Amino acid sequence: MSTEPVRPPATDPMKGFRGVCAGLLVLEAIVVLLGVLVVARFTEGALNPVAITVVLVLGLLMIVASGLQRRPWGLGFALVLQVGLVATGLFHVSLLAMGLIFVLVWGMVLWMRRDVARRMARGQLPSQQQ
Repeated sequence: MSTEPVRPPATDPMKGFRGVCAGLLVLEAIVVLLGVLVVARFTEGALNPVAITVVLVLGLLMIVASGLQRRPWGLGFALVLQVGLVATGLFHVSLLAMGLIFVLVWGMVLWMRRDVARRMARGQLPSQQQ
């Protein structure tokens, strides 16, 4: 092991990660909002007005959360919304399936974030190489 200090990366990779999270939240909001229309159309009386309101509010909160990803608590807020999306599975099984798929996507994104943070701490990012 060398004793020389680890150079900081030329650009902040976590800034790019925040952009990925914001984009993912926008895409998720679109899927959730369109999913409500599909479920309401093809299942007679499956979603009551309360369920539709909850899912619409959740979709709008996802759009708001996409703009809050630069805040220190933005990622936590996004993850709370994922719990809310899985909880909408109480209204319809297709919403549960949608929530579980997005939980897997968020899990992969968080795993990649952890990998980048580890490489950055060890000085192994391409932007840290001399």
